[in-house]
Amino acid sequence: MAGISRIIWNMGDTTSRALRLLSLLQSRRVWTGSELMSRLEVSERTLRRDIDRLRDLGYEVSSISGPAGGYQLHAGADIPPLLLDDEEAMAIAVSLLTAAGGTIEGLEETSLRALTKLEHVLPPRIRRRIATLQRAVVPLVRSWVTVDSEVLTTLAQACRDHERLRFEYHRRDGEQTERHVEPHQLVSINQRWYLLGYDRDRDDWRTFRLDRVKSPWGTRIGFDPRPIPGGSAAEYVEGSLRSMPMRFQVVATVYAPASEIEPKFRHGEAEVEAIGEDRCTIRLQGDALEWLAFMLIWLGTDFTIHEPDELMEYVNTVSHRLADSIPA
Repeated sequence: MAGISRIIWNMGDTTSRALRLLSLLQSRRVWTGSELMSRLEVSERTLRRDIDRLRDLGYEVSSISGPAGGYQLHAGADIPPLLLDDEEAMAIAVSLLTAAGGTIEGLEETSLRALTKLEHVLPPRIRRRIATLQRAVVPLVRSWVTVDSEVLTTLAQACRDHERLRFEYHRRDGEQTERHVEPHQLVSINQRWYLLGYDRDRDDWRTFRLDRVKSPWGTRIGFDPRPIPGGSAAEYVEGSLRSMPMRFQVVATVYAPASEIEPKFRHGEAEVEAIGEDRCTIRLQGDALEWLAFMLIWLGTDFTIHEPDELMEYVNTVSHRLADSIPA
């Protein structure tokens, strides 16, 4: 294969059985021969012939001997042809669309280029579905806090490989500290990325904002993953954020019944208190005025901000800017 990355949707000189074998090998790290023979309903001789056919096409498939042996598809120096079904292709396209307008610095243009290449080799039925998505899905608010893609990649790999990390961390008060962490999982909440990890120096779980993480490096020391308190990384991070006082504490009156407003927030995201049949008070907090303003606008009804002054000034400035943008 001449070093050209390709995505192939049908290979005319292969059988549907070989394509099915390729799909299985791509979905799991190791398959035993008996598992593959059972899935494909073939003999051992036929399986070996199909494996050899994939090798001839450029796939590096190794045979593993021993009780836990079987077959394994390896990543090569070049990206081999990749077999995707319709749903997988759509999932990749949606992910690229999200990244193109998302929170990861340096990936916007790359994601658009990758999406363009992907569309060129997609069947017409998939291209039509993606075109529909591009017309219908438009990011309402662009992220104001971005994460360096190399930082995100380093942390993701350490989570995957269960490797201890060291990195510089800038706390909310501006102090810079060095952390020694067992990284467990990355969580994206409210346009921000967070790392849930076990801080070895503090002997406790900690949540780290990725835009405050600088120069992470792997220690090449592994660790056995610890049970996440409560079992869910997302719930733990959400709970941690709720318990942490943020920069802005918002109090506003919303002119709609509490029963209509409360379901629009996730559990614990805001306090909603009825003050009549047609209005309620909401309390929420955050570090970004843009996000807080969006949350109030997203409710789709009139509101009055009581606190903080910074949010009132921000909304007033934006409202004048919007009003001035309309021709007289």
